[in-house]
Amino acid sequence: MYGVIVGRATQPIPAGSLVHTHNLKHEAAAFSGKKQNVTWTPPDVTRWHGRTFQGYKRSHGPAGTANHWLVIPLVFCENRNLAFMREALTRALGYARSSPYERYAQQLADSHRQGLGMPSLDSLSLETLAAPSPLFPNVSGIKFLEHGLGCGGTRQDAIALCHLLAGYIAHPNVAGATILSLGCQHAQVSLLQDSLATLYPQFDKPLHIFEQQKCASEQDMMAQAIRTTFEAVARANEQTRVPSPLSDLIIGVECGGSDGFSGISANPAIGHTADLLAALGGAPVLSEFPELCGVEQSLCDRCVTPELADRFVHLMRTYEGAAQACGSGFDANPSPGNIRDGLITDAIKSAGAAKKGGTSPVVDVLDYGEPIRRHGGLTLYCTPGNDVESTTALAGAGCTLMLFSTGLGTPTGNPVCPTLKVATNSTLMARMGDILDFDTGPIIDGGKSVEEMGESLLELCIATASGDYTPKAVALGQDDFLPWKRGVSL
Repeated sequence: MYGVIVGRATQPIPAGSLVHTHNLKHEAAAFSGKKQNVTWTPPDVTRWHGRTFQGYKRSHGPAGTANHWLVIPLVFCENRNLAFMREALTRALGYARSSPYERYAQQLADSHRQGLGMPSLDSLSLETLAAPSPLFPNVSGIKFLEHGLGCGGTRQDAIALCHLLAGYIAHPNVAGATILSLGCQHAQVSLLQDSLATLYPQFDKPLHIFEQQKCASEQDMMAQAIRTTFEAVARANEQTRVPSPLSDLIIGVECGGSDGFSGISANPAIGHTADLLAALGGAPVLSEFPELCGVEQSLCDRCVTPELADRFVHLMRTYEGAAQACGSGFDANPSPGNIRDGLITDAIKSAGAAKKGGTSPVVDVLDYGEPIRRHGGLTLYCTPGNDVESTTALAGAGCTLMLFSTGLGTPTGNPVCPTLKVATNSTLMARMGDILDFDTGPIIDGGKSVEEMGESLLELCIATASGDYTPKAVALGQDDFLPWKRGVSL
């Protein structure tokens, strides 16, 4: 399937019979580093020469597609204080949206008090009310990265968390950050500072750190943190969008809730967008290493050097070994929804998933927590197949946009990286258009080619990067953030 081995029959299968889990098991071809050189013919990008997007230019590095301020806890012990800051600042600064479900619950309560019948859901408009005009219109929002890590894990987990958080703080879409620390946790302030110094030596954004165990009281720390954050957001508001080259774009490609159409519509269309971006000097990024099982050799051969291929092999085998040590393996990756819709082995799922990476040369291979370094080709980035763990890592690596394909439907978004949801079929788009942005169904019904859909998707990326289009996940406040815990708890 897709030109690669995707499984082995466990019994004779008559012609025309259903191929499924009862008669097929996962199997993939062996791989062993770079074996041949692959010649790439870039797509014609003449029509985009000289094009720009309206981005937020930073003192160094690529321009951002948004302008956020972050509030980050170094440990889960500070999540309560984080919640207080979220409630105080988002409403006061005009970033809060009224939930339609909150209004519906209020109607239920009012009807109950008055002894009236329960209002039906149909009687309420479920449109989310737009936030009032923000006090600082040039700041896209204040984002709060709540998580459950920072202590109780290994030293390696603390370092990995600090690498990830450093990536968010240094992100092109971020103006600066407020850090909340308890003081005694494994993820010390010094570890975060070391991560910033090592991974982002040119970092020069404002960073305000508050450590509770060094403050006179919780009230004193919170008052200082809120005031300082307010003043910092006011300064961040002084920055405006300016014309920026398309080569600045860093686009992570992701899939979740995949179906049998994913590998023939949405993923190839995203892959063509990735190739267009690479030809324009931008940086497409492919992650989810468990979903590259079976296509490793073709990716190795696309690596521009044998050393990169060897690193990819090492990361894949190390990851697979860790999964097997826990009694699992890459073959356990497909979800019940995947299997129900035809992705019955990991190799089938992977062969279709890899289409998101297009055909351009692999110019870099990175482990979790490392920043994107090279443009003009594809970067392979080691993350889990879990949708949110992967998108969290892609944003932490510096992706300024994400293209996320789905055949079953998913609301996934990210706090700092605008995420465009790409439907594999028009039936899904019609049913879940409230959370999806782009329909590649015309590829299936023959109305459009993969190339045409990929070009249209690039235009949507440019509009999103410029602030002219707001992805559904952004409008709905879908701020999914889930760091990868690779070690054990102690």
